[in-house]
Amino acid sequence: MNVASNPTERELEILKILWERGEASVRDVYERMRETTPIVQNTVQAFLRTMEEKGLVRHRVDGRTFVYKPVAPREQTTRKLTTQFVEHVFDGAIDQLVENAFSNRTPTEAELTRLEELVAEVRAARGKQPRSERRHS
Repeated sequence: MNVASNPTERELEILKILWERGEASVRDVYERMRETTPIVQNTVQAFLRTMEEKGLVRHRVDGRTFVYKPVAPREQTTRKLTTQFVEHVFDGAIDQLVENAFSNRTPTEAELTRLEELVAEVRAARGKQPRSERRHS
């Protein structure tokens, strides 16, 4: 089994289209991408082949058309990329990540409310954990 490597920025753009659609042909991906990106269909096809070699997508044949599907769900991929980013850029410090995000853009009231809910959920879950299993900062 191929272990998926991290997608490049362009590959991530293609994955987002596939996650949204479930699966898509090269032409479907190309049509969607060309709305915002100057790209040709052969380039999309080359990206999808490379992505398949990297274990990011797989294909099935429908007549003469290759139909591509992401190997991993969006949540799994974003969790992996986020974890790696926080570890590599902020040495694992989530507070520094959030502080940096806040310095770049002021969160909306809805985002602040959601962040407060997330903190409350983590605190509640931590309270249910035996002390020996809690992570030390």
